Amino acid sequence: MKKRIAIFASGSGSNAQKLMEHFKRSNEIEISLVLTNNADAYVLQRADNFEIPTHVFDKNEFYKTEEVIDLLKNLEIDFIVLAGFLWLIPKSLINAYPGRIVNIHPALLPKFGGKGMYGDHVHNAVMAAGEAEGGITIHYVDENYDEGEYIYQARYRIDKNDNLEMVKFKGQQLEHQHYPRVVETIVKKIKK
Repeated sequence: MKKRIAIFASGSGSNAQKLMEHFKRSNEIEISLVLTNNADAYVLQRADNFEIPTHVFDKNEFYKTEEVIDLLKNLEIDFIVLAGFLWLIPKSLINAYPGRIVNIHPALLPKFGGKGMYGDHVHNAVMAAGEAEGGITIHYVDENYDEGEYIYQARYRIDKNDNLEMVKFKGQQLEHQHYPRVVETIVKKIKK
């Protein structure tokens, strides 16, 4: 029986797409559901292209009810992957999936993490600090932004002529290269 992943995303979903592509032909793991807090998120179209069911939820459903957890349990989801999901994960969801939720951050944590540090905000902060390198951090999710145990980090060089788009591109290349592989390694170790 395949292990089942749910992806949470808030926006375009380029990492979600790479995960969908990666697991499309897997005999062991499947992406079973894509969830979002944004009814206009392009990730919904990406999921539809792969014929993966989706669910849109609001703050009340996510934070004040068990509906999202019930949906995940009913679909027998084994693992959760955050892919550009911007809301803090509630303790009830962390307790329902202990050690089974991962996130990717577009910087080398612990630097440039925390509330409000996502996307271009992170890249601009890295550049403003004059960092010689940027990178990505894949980590487990706990009840605080970007503070869960690190699983994997990868780095890239920032050249003095690099602009925001170049830094973002270098980071995204690393995300797309490593996130599906790291997720697969972790999920394969899960006991069903």
